[in-house]
Formats: sequence, C-alpha cells, structure tokens
Amino acid sequence: MATIKDILVEMKDMSELMVDLSYSAVLFNSKDAAEEVITLENKINSLNYEIKKQSLLAARSVEDAERLTVLLEIAEAAESIANSAKDIADLVLKGFKPHPVFKMVMEESEETMVRVVVKKESQLVQKSLGELFLATRTGMRVISIRRDESWIYGPDRNTIIFEDDILISKGTVTGSGILQELADGEISLDELGLDDFPHDSN
Repeated sequence: MATIKDILVEMKDMSELMVDLSYSAVLFNSKDAAEEVITLENKINSLNYEIKKQSLLAARSVEDAERLTVLLEIAEAAESIANSAKDIADLVLKGFKPHPVFKMVMEESEETMVRVVVKKESQLVQKSLGELFLATRTGMRVISIRRDESWIYGPDRNTIIFEDDILISKGTVTGSGILQELADGEISLDELGLDDFPHDSN
C-alpha cells in the first residue's frame, strides 16, 4: 500500500503535468492532451480520497491530527490545481475555439507538448531513453509515460519504452513531428543518425 508521502508526491507530479497538458491543449487545440487531463483529474480525485482515508487511520492523538491536517491541505491544493486544469481542458473538448491571441502565443512559443502512442513497428520499442538520445536528436524531452493504467513521471536514461506506451513530451514544434514519425514507425533511427551521437539521459 502506498504511504501518505508516496500519494502526496504522486499528486504533486500529476497536478504539475496537468497544468502543462491543459495549457497545451488550448494553445494547440489538442483533444488528445485534453483527454489526458480528464483521465489524470479522475486519478487525483481518487488519490485525495485515499490520503484522507489513510490520515484518519494514522491519527492516534491530537498532535498526529494536527500534523496530518497540513498534509491534507496540501492534497486539497493539489486537487484544486487539478480541477482548474480540467476546467481548461474541458474548453477544448467542448469545441472551444481559441482566441487569435492564442495563435500568436503558439507561434511565438519555443516549446510545444505532444502525446504520442508508440506502435509495435517503431524502433523506440524495447530501447531506453539513454539509447535513443531523443532530447538531442529530436528536440523533445519525455516528461512522463503512461503505461496501461500507470504513469512514469520524470523518466530517466534507464527507462525502457514499450509498445503502446503513451509518451508525453515537451520540446520544439519541428521535433514533435519527428517524434510522432518515430513513434508511428514511419522513420528509423538510422535516418536521424542517432548512432553518430553519444548517449544521454533523455
């Protein structure tokens, strides 16, 4: 069973990811990103319930209750952030059309965020992020991976990519297209000259 600390860390990481995803969903009119926000918001609601339950079981004295109250307030704050991110994502799912100012922001933005599904034909499968050196070769940094119903936050060079993994990545607009083609198996690693570069963390 996850500890209260583990749950708080997961809620923190998840709420931060939701903020990135929700703004990107609006800026780039991405329903994929918006749908990920909704999925995460449901997960955070469940985590907040779990932390409340564990706190009630853990409190053995008034002093314990006071200490746990602080943690519960942090959890509530994380859920509030998640709910706000969901409100933003809902705009995209409801067909909200961004104001022209959003297009200006998008054009001037140095970074974008994408959600790609790794297909079985992709050469990303069964390779670590260190082997792939994606940040240098594509300009994209993998910030989280959704695998079935679980998430990997802040994956490192040793993280292995599997078929059907969903990569949430942040980087350049050009790089996002390259990463999509890699994930789809439309281009090979050799075409990018990856073997000519030293390995890195991401």
